[in-house]
Amino acid sequence: MRPQVCRALGRRERPEPELPARADQLAAAYQHTATHLPTNAAVRLESQNGRDRLILTGLDTLDEPPSLIARRDQVQALLPRVDLPEVLLEIDARTGFTTALTHISERGARVNDLGVSRCAVLLAEACNSGLAPLIRPDVPALTFNRLVWVQQNSLRAETLIRANARLVDAQTLIPLAQSWGGGEVASADGLRFVVPIRTMNAGPNRQYYGAERGVTYDNFTSDHFTGFHGIVIPGTLRDSMFILEGVLEHHTSLRPVEVMADTAGVSDVVFGLFWLLGYQFSPR
Repeated sequence: MRPQVCRALGRRERPEPELPARADQLAAAYQHTATHLPTNAAVRLESQNGRDRLILTGLDTLDEPPSLIARRDQVQALLPRVDLPEVLLEIDARTGFTTALTHISERGARVNDLGVSRCAVLLAEACNSGLAPLIRPDVPALTFNRLVWVQQNSLRAETLIRANARLVDAQTLIPLAQSWGGGEVASADGLRFVVPIRTMNAGPNRQYYGAERGVTYDNFTSDHFTGFHGIVIPGTLRDSMFILEGVLEHHTSLRPVEVMADTAGVSDVVFGLFWLLGYQFSPR
């Protein structure tokens, strides 16, 4: 498969012709940095225990001007106070994102107000409250049997991914989101969660989970401030092994070409794979 893959990526079959160009690029970057180091106020070298260490200067704290405080209060006053279920129902009416939560048989359901049932189940799952607070025997869309039916047949990983992609794509059309960025930059970071049940997808790590086992949820955020993808990582495996997967496998219309991560995402192999596929890896 090497010839076909290299042609598709626009790369040569052997690494030898590519490596000198990368080495020259790296050497030029080092020389440029070293030349300007004496006048660079953002970085300095300090001797600690007989070894030189690179120290980055922290950013100065800027006081918020009164005009910004007044504008923030003005914007907050414009936001209506609404219940979370009303927000879900309104966004569903605008985007139709719950239509992506299809039945496992992929057949069209012939029931009324199915969107209301789907929003109720999503709310129960997101708030970890269970279905009991949302059951209304006098409302056909909120009966126990309807909610359980939707929960068991419509909420799956693939349907949630499609629903989230529809929300992300809808936000990209909002002028305010477009002013934040063009969708070319993204960041990835992991959150640690203890898993209280026995599962093969959880791993041990005493630093984060104590005597328990847990998972890492790696969330991908675009410069539109939307979470366009997420990956569950067993235990505390290095984020770098999953970052490229999230960029390649998301289902939204965003096309990020530069991804930022923290030091847990740093790996020489990841740098090479990103460059090979035409992306830029920018660890913080």
